[in-house]
Amino acid sequence: MSTIKDIAKAAGVSITTVSRALNGYSDVSIKTKQRIHDIAKELEYSPNALARSLVMKKTKTIGLLVSGLNRSGSKDHIVMDVLTGIHEYCGEYEYDIVLFSTSTSRQGEKTYTQLCRERRVDGVIVQGIKKDDPYLIEILNSDIPCVLVDVPAEGEKVGFVTTDNVEGAMKAIDHLVSLGHDKIAMVNGHDQAFVSQERLKGFKLGLENLEKTFHPRLVVNGDYDEAISEEKAFQLLQHHPEITAVFCASDLMAFGVMRAARRHGLRVPEDLSIVGYDDIALASYVSPPLTTIAQDTFEMGYAAARLLVGILEETEVERICMVDNELKIRETTIKQAKIKK
Repeated sequence: MSTIKDIAKAAGVSITTVSRALNGYSDVSIKTKQRIHDIAKELEYSPNALARSLVMKKTKTIGLLVSGLNRSGSKDHIVMDVLTGIHEYCGEYEYDIVLFSTSTSRQGEKTYTQLCRERRVDGVIVQGIKKDDPYLIEILNSDIPCVLVDVPAEGEKVGFVTTDNVEGAMKAIDHLVSLGHDKIAMVNGHDQAFVSQERLKGFKLGLENLEKTFHPRLVVNGDYDEAISEEKAFQLLQHHPEITAVFCASDLMAFGVMRAARRHGLRVPEDLSIVGYDDIALASYVSPPLTTIAQDTFEMGYAAARLLVGILEETEVERICMVDNELKIRETTIKQAKIKK
């Protein structure tokens, strides 16, 4: 196995010059760098990652910290899409990824800094964290660079990536009102999620801007869970038969609402129009295919990695990144054909 000494001998330079060239230092000429890299390739030189990290005080490793990662939440593939985006960007810039999970209860056992130091990561991308999670305050006060997905935070070493959730919800309401719907309900996520608060805000603003009345009694929380959403929607439709449309803060919850409608003997979309949020892969395969607000979760992961690497390498980057969303009209929404009483 080739060493730095072998490269130095072949190139006719010192070991120090080889080390500095391979590590990208600017005091080595471009011509010398290129010759050293060519020789290293010819000799099939492979650097010792641990030794390099000790010298550079960097591991070129990014952590993806996911809170609440479990089997029941795997159906929407959102974490996987975000991870794929992170992987794509990190692969281009030769960063490795370490995935580790946490939960609100486990966060009392080990601090955020301990978790990161043990994994030897240079920075962290955090997804799924709640407003009341202990790690959130630690993240904001830590000196470890971090980018959060769908949680607003900004600082010298902190940034976040999200979509305009208020705008997305308003697009959904505008679509439903344009179809003649007046009694529109909402199945939201939970109160500790930033996106839930924003989508509820968009729901209210959408109704207000179109001079429609917001009825608090027509809003329930489904905890981003398909089964819980089905039960909550079933009760909602039972107590409020005047509802003609439902906006859901996620596609999984929309699937639950579709099942609740069938249990009530309601046809979708003839008797009840439904709009979801996310545009997960299953949204276009359910029957009928789901109208939804699409957000590019792959791009969110890619943008999060780009932002974090920018912070790590101290380049000029905006600490906030907004990814576009769009309304995807499919077959769960239709012009209201009758007035419910």
